[in-house]
Amino acid sequence: MIDEDPTRRLALKAGGATLGAAAFARALAPLTEWQPTTSVDEFLQKHYKELDAAEMKEVLARLEQETLDETGVSVSIADPRPLPGVRFAYALNLSICIGCRRCAEACHKENNHDRLSHNSYIRVLEMEKGSLDLEKGNAHYTHPVPRKDKFYMPVQCHQCDNAPCVKVCPIEATWKEADGIVVVDYNWCIGCRYCEAACPYHARRFNWQKPEVPAEEINPDQAYLSNRLRPQGVMEKCTFCLHRTREGRFPACLEACPTGARVFGNVLDPKSEIRWVLENKRVFVLKEDVGTRPRFFYFFDE
Repeated sequence: MIDEDPTRRLALKAGGATLGAAAFARALAPLTEWQPTTSVDEFLQKHYKELDAAEMKEVLARLEQETLDETGVSVSIADPRPLPGVRFAYALNLSICIGCRRCAEACHKENNHDRLSHNSYIRVLEMEKGSLDLEKGNAHYTHPVPRKDKFYMPVQCHQCDNAPCVKVCPIEATWKEADGIVVVDYNWCIGCRYCEAACPYHARRFNWQKPEVPAEEINPDQAYLSNRLRPQGVMEKCTFCLHRTREGRFPACLEACPTGARVFGNVLDPKSEIRWVLENKRVFVLKEDVGTRPRFFYFFDE
């Protein structure tokens, strides 16, 4: 059960009742700079799941005003909820992915990532043909692509049904929603990074510094649980662009793909393209042996 009392977060930040003091202090070290910038209203804010409609409206208005004050940009922050009868999944055709990284670039811009670090929720690995050893994949290639005897494997959050990141969060700042998307409440996250350590796909990102995005490059179409400007000292991750997909649009990475390698949709819809792929292609998931039950699939053309 979620504890509404904000002193719970205060206690966790100050001491760590269930963690070793030294380990806790090291894990939360970045918060020594972030915490003083937290407003009283933000710190006392209840957990996302405990906010009623009126309270959420106030939170969104406050965040919009704070963004305007800090950046000079007027943004719209919504709170789209999961649609009934929808269960999202993603599939990627490795036979036609060319490793161009346009998906990662689209993610970078769509989700208001820090420009200096060029962060993205997507890593594209250059792999040796015949191997699926992720540890040997090269995410830092600089040569022209595609390259002979290589194939390219984009990796991002797999929105696992048995998500280890959710299980290890000490304050329930991350959870899985009804449409299959694992989300993070940035206002509730304490930045302990346990979820980052638990994820077998290296899909979590930590904001060591407050993300910097030039005012003219800020995407104003934002959502509370998705691509709004994140504070320093919190975890973040891919949300299947829920600010788009819950409104009936495709993720930005899919729209940017020049080869059509990406397939996204509602697996509960028997007429959807993703359902056809799952029923007619030999799909597989990464690290099946760890039991995470991903909602992100891969396949090769036969």
